[in-house]
Amino acid sequence: MHALAVRYWLSHPRISMMSRFAHLFRLISRKLRVATTVDKSWKDDCIFCLRHDPKLNRILCENTTFFARHDNYPAVAGHVEIVPKRHVASFFELTDHEVLEAYALLREARSKLIREYDTPDGYTIGVNEGKAAGQSIEHLHVHLIPRYFGDVKDPRGGIRQAAPNCEPDSWL
Repeated sequence: MHALAVRYWLSHPRISMMSRFAHLFRLISRKLRVATTVDKSWKDDCIFCLRHDPKLNRILCENTTFFARHDNYPAVAGHVEIVPKRHVASFFELTDHEVLEAYALLREARSKLIREYDTPDGYTIGVNEGKAAGQSIEHLHVHLIPRYFGDVKDPRGGIRQAAPNCEPDSWL
């Protein structure tokens, strides 16, 4: 409604206060129905959206927007994933607030892992963004993988070894 029409509607003596409240209630409830049908923030066939199922997810810790879970197929002991509670496929769909929450939970998960396992010599932190990058579940998850000297023959290049033409010897 135009502001002038709203002012007339609110001040008109023939429109009862109850009618005004009923109309506002209808407007608000219509907006709420639209919001709940359009913004479905979880999927019932997504392993990460079913976070409360202990058969699927062993949760290490959580905050308001993310949870840290033990990877079901860990690369090494202590391999965890930081997962948003709302269903988003891409890191780039996160809000600024969610990025900060993810980082805070990443640090908390790291602290818990240090207490639970041997202190690692390093970490690999990574996101497989899209199928071309190896994303197998279309729900964002950030890997936190403890690393130890000797766990691979040559760790130089780290995450770059996931891409073709990675030759650490050529970097010298």
